[in-house]
Amino acid sequence: MLKKRKLQLKGNKSIFRMVMLFVVLGLLQNTFAQENDNKVLITIGGDKITVAEFMNVYQKNNVKGEVLDKKSLEDYLDLYINFKLKVKEAEDIGLDTVKAFIDELKGYRKQLAQPYFIDEEVTEELLKEAYQRKLIDIRASHILIKIDQNATPADTLEAYNKILEVKERLSNGEDFGELAIELSDDPTAKDMEAIPGQRPFRKGNSGDLGYFTVFDMLYPFEEGTYNTNLGEVSEIIRTKYGYHLIKVTDIKEAMGIVQIAHIYIAMPKDASPEDSLNTKNKIYKIYTELLDSASFEDMVKKYSEDKGSVEKGGVLTKFGVSRMVPEFIVSISDLSEPDDISEPILTSYGWHILKLINKKKPGTFDEEKNALNQRLVKDARSYKSKESIINKSKKEFEFKEYPKAKIELLAVVDSTILVNKWNVEKAKDLNKALFKLENNKYTQFDFAKYLAANQKGKHTETVEVYFNNAYNNFVNKSCTDYFDSHLEEKYPDFKLLMKEYRDGILLFELTDQKVWSKAIKDTVGLNAFYKEDKINYLWDKRLHASIYTVKEPEITGELRQQINKYSLLFLTDSITFSFDGNKKVFKCLSPDDILNKYNNDSVINISIETDIFSKGDNYFIDNINWEEGISDNSESDIDNSITFVYVYQLIKPEPKSLDEAKGLITADYQTYLEKEWIKSLKEKYPVIINESVLELINN
Repeated sequence: MLKKRKLQLKGNKSIFRMVMLFVVLGLLQNTFAQENDNKVLITIGGDKITVAEFMNVYQKNNVKGEVLDKKSLEDYLDLYINFKLKVKEAEDIGLDTVKAFIDELKGYRKQLAQPYFIDEEVTEELLKEAYQRKLIDIRASHILIKIDQNATPADTLEAYNKILEVKERLSNGEDFGELAIELSDDPTAKDMEAIPGQRPFRKGNSGDLGYFTVFDMLYPFEEGTYNTNLGEVSEIIRTKYGYHLIKVTDIKEAMGIVQIAHIYIAMPKDASPEDSLNTKNKIYKIYTELLDSASFEDMVKKYSEDKGSVEKGGVLTKFGVSRMVPEFIVSISDLSEPDDISEPILTSYGWHILKLINKKKPGTFDEEKNALNQRLVKDARSYKSKESIINKSKKEFEFKEYPKAKIELLAVVDSTILVNKWNVEKAKDLNKALFKLENNKYTQFDFAKYLAANQKGKHTETVEVYFNNAYNNFVNKSCTDYFDSHLEEKYPDFKLLMKEYRDGILLFELTDQKVWSKAIKDTVGLNAFYKEDKINYLWDKRLHASIYTVKEPEITGELRQQINKYSLLFLTDSITFSFDGNKKVFKCLSPDDILNKYNNDSVINISIETDIFSKGDNYFIDNINWEEGISDNSESDIDNSITFVYVYQLIKPEPKSLDEAKGLITADYQTYLEKEWIKSLKEKYPVIINESVLELINN
């Protein structure tokens, strides 16, 4: 046993030594890499480029994880040098100072910076929260006490005391719906009396909002609802409309997106009890017929009073849970399969029978994530993510406020600010710091200028409320701008990405001037280049020929005889003969003459395609002997048609004209221009490669 333990110990020591060897080698390798990163690999016109700068671009543009290949590395080095030469030239001639370039780069930077202003952890939490809520439909009622979001503290306190009184009465057992009718500032809670000639009577909803799901309500209202248990009343909720108390009256599994058809029987205006009974009897008679196998579509056409859907078989537009009266939602939850039919249901509009067309329930989180994110970025809750970045920036950049300076500035801001007439000169002598970010001061006058520049419209809130809201916005903007100005410093990857975009825009602009557009516009240079190298743009052997397709095989023999007899005359319109000094003109037989002879308006017996063909242009051309004269027949297996070719001339290889090969010639001319340009740049900006450093990388 002791011997076995010694052997195990010896084995463990060997493993330990091996592990330590790998650790040491790894440390040595990292140290070696760090030492080499700062070594100069290339000098271009005096500008030094380190190993780290080159390798970052190389590794980004090549498959990561591949073994470093000497040839591919050196090939890429040549491309990189050419790239840097062009960028240096662009800088030297001032392309990076042109307004169009600066504006374009700013636009790209704004797009590239956006992800850094989003707290991914917060966003992911919000997405998961939204998904969980999407799986649930909630029905709720509310009582609203209205108060403007910019109301004075006194008005706000008065509204808060009112909602507290409502909450107290609810806790004493009073009915939620009755209190909503009595006290809610939501006008839909109460009955709306009819005004003859203007509006009909509308029954109040006693605060009932029907069913809804995530993103259907303001976020604070949604929060209050989803955090309240079934049958209970929420804590007091504040939204931009005022204070709310919310009672959750039903919680259901998400309906999703639904399409239904319905049969609708309207309730007569000012219906008497007898009218109501007759309407009910009518809908139940229809329901009985449906149960006896009557066609739903036939019943729609025969009885439904919804003119907009009758012609569609009663089918309504697809809808979500918040887009339909709650009675529909309750009834739909009992329909599980397409073509299921509901019992008659009564709504404020009349009686309905529903037929399910289809339901699309929410998918998995991964399936719904993109759609949820699109809603999220447009929703107020997305500010949580931005707020997180602002708070992190305040902490990182040591944000510090000076409240007394803020009070001093408020003293010179009067009510003219509420009507867009405040003059910044009133604050010209105020230059104390309002707040700091690191060592950067933001003064009273800085904020005063912001106030003056952002005066818009008329406002009902007090000067102090307006001032404080504007101050918070100014602080947030200043923190965001300060964070933005330090992105390159904080995030090396972003700095490198911005450099790539900057250099790429410069490269594109200058290459367009020197190569791409120049090759297109320089017709003289292009023509000279073509004449010098036209032998490189040859046609292969070609045939001047006509392809005949005959749909009536019995006329093929006669047609071939005529072609053999007259084919030499197909290449011209007429021939002139002279006999003893007398000239006589003969009109020649053409393919059109043959077409006219064998075809008419209603029947096409022959088709002819005449052209100059190269190999690969046509199946029949490729499959005949390339010699002058008429080919053998080729019979189609599909429609029994006959095809043959008459070759007028075998054309030997010859140069293409400039127009015939312009695309290829232009591309070659661009390559030529670029080579010449690179040659001149290397003369202007000498390139020195540190071979010893390159060898270290290769090894």
